[in-house]
Amino acid sequence: MISLFEIFLNFVKIGLFAFGGAYAAIPLIEQQIVQILGWMSFSEFADLLAIDELTPGPIIVNCASFIGMKLSAVSGAIVASLGCILPGCVISLILILVYRKYKKIPIMSEIMNVLKCMSVALIFSVLLKMFLTTVYPDDAINIPAIVMMIVSFFILKKYQINPIIVMLGCGTLTLLLSFIGI
Repeated sequence: MISLFEIFLNFVKIGLFAFGGAYAAIPLIEQQIVQILGWMSFSEFADLLAIDELTPGPIIVNCASFIGMKLSAVSGAIVASLGCILPGCVISLILILVYRKYKKIPIMSEIMNVLKCMSVALIFSVLLKMFLTTVYPDDAINIPAIVMMIVSFFILKKYQINPIIVMLGCGTLTLLLSFIGI
């Protein structure tokens, strides 16, 4: 069994390097939890992200809570969440003080632009990996997933329906398709 200290320490590490917001931190979490530590498979991680999108609250904290819960019940969820948010709180306070003092310096705006570009690249890398895992699992093209993505995109853009309703509809349809055997 994984110790609470090990869970806390690994989520402090994730929280320490989770720049650019929750979506930018997802590749870091995936690399640490799936690739390095092997605490869950990528498929489990993708399922966790899908559930995470449906639940209220900050994505990175929910993600840490879900992983901690899987590893060591409620105590694991608590230490993972605390480990994840503690570095961000401390760094944010320091950066706020630095930014207030030096925001007029031209290099500060350049640093902010670079950080924005890095965040977009990290988000895109997770999006691409999830897209390929969903559309091309087990060396076969998943036609129902492609159709659901296209229809969902169309519905969201044309009718401005709440994304949660669309996600629940896709989940229900996927469940029905699995019962039919498609």
